Amino acid sequence: MRDYRKLKVFHEADKLVLALYRATAEFPKAEQFGLTSQMRRAAVSIASNIVEGCARKTQADYLRFVEIAYASSRELEYQLSLAFRLSYLSEPLHIELAECCDKTYRMLNSLMTALTK
Repeated sequence: MRDYRKLKVFHEADKLVLALYRATAEFPKAEQFGLTSQMRRAAVSIASNIVEGCARKTQADYLRFVEIAYASSRELEYQLSLAFRLSYLSEPLHIELAECCDKTYRMLNSLMTALTK
């Protein structure tokens, strides 16, 4: 089995989850079961699918979970934009989180490319 702890993309995704949890702690209480929950689930999904993919036996299964992680990163990208436009995130925090999200999905894209060769 693959060791997810050796993947740079996992560490980037994990960093994103932690930063996102801190940022969403300041969201309005009315969003606790709305956007806050959605964003947290999407972020956790990225890291979790990397871990689950590494535990799969076949390359095809591994790739499928990396693709799911990639899709979750793109979902989170939109949610970050929405949270900023709703004034739930300051501009500097939005930029920081968006850059981390961008780096994560670019790394996932590179991993998908490598796995399909």
